[in-house]
Amino acid sequence: MSLPSRSDQRPDPGTEPGGTALLLVIVGRRLRERLDESLADIGITMRHFSALGHLAHRSDLSYSDLARRSGVTTQSMRATAAHLEELGAVAAVAGGKGQRARLELTQAGHELLQQAKQLTAAAEADAFERLDLDTRAALSRALPAIMTQLAAISA
Repeated sequence: MSLPSRSDQRPDPGTEPGGTALLLVIVGRRLRERLDESLADIGITMRHFSALGHLAHRSDLSYSDLARRSGVTTQSMRATAAHLEELGAVAAVAGGKGQRARLELTQAGHELLQQAKQLTAAAEADAFERLDLDTRAALSRALPAIMTQLAAISA
């Protein structure tokens, strides 16, 4: 049995027009799957982790604020927050008359966030263990720059 000729092999997606974007999408999807698997050990998903992170930085967010920041509908965020409330990680604080309810991270929520950070760090280490330090550093510099560029295009 002979090996396929070079022309029969698939081209490297990174060298095709749009290939780098496609690779980023594929890598992102696979990383999210790995992170969700890791976070399942503590009963949450990336959406929950994201909500916890946003609430750790701003304790005055409403369901709709949190939904906008996470890129999901308010209804979806209400379901996410309800699960976090069941875990004791988040408390909904009713606003005064005419004011919206806001969400606060509880002590259990801070602890859950720390556990989630440890799990995601371990999953990241596993995913990137074959990359040398220079490649990791280049990736760490490039991704925020890409995110900034995409935000500028979307604005």
